[in-house]
Amino acid sequence: MDTDILYRRFKECSGVTTDSRHCPEGSLFVALRGATFNGNRFAAQALRQGCRYALIDDPAYADPTDDRLLQVDDCLVALQQLARHRRRNLSATVIGITG
Repeated sequence: MDTDILYRRFKECSGVTTDSRHCPEGSLFVALRGATFNGNRFAAQALRQGCRYALIDDPAYADPTDDRLLQVDDCLVALQQLARHRRRNLSATVIGITG
């Protein structure tokens, strides 16, 4: 999925979540994977709990009849690209503080 299209979907959302146990109404669920978990398994649940969209990267969880499932090659990379795109579209100055 093109980053511009993903960004337009993101702007329709109230926020972003990666935790299917906490799905604020209207948010974007991002299905991250780890060594012992696969967030794609919880995408449909996140949508039922109120997420507007679910970003998935496993075709096994895709449903062509549900346009709220947004499929990408890699959810983590897509989330990073979305964040970079968002920062570029902000007029605010972004700083980083390290310690």
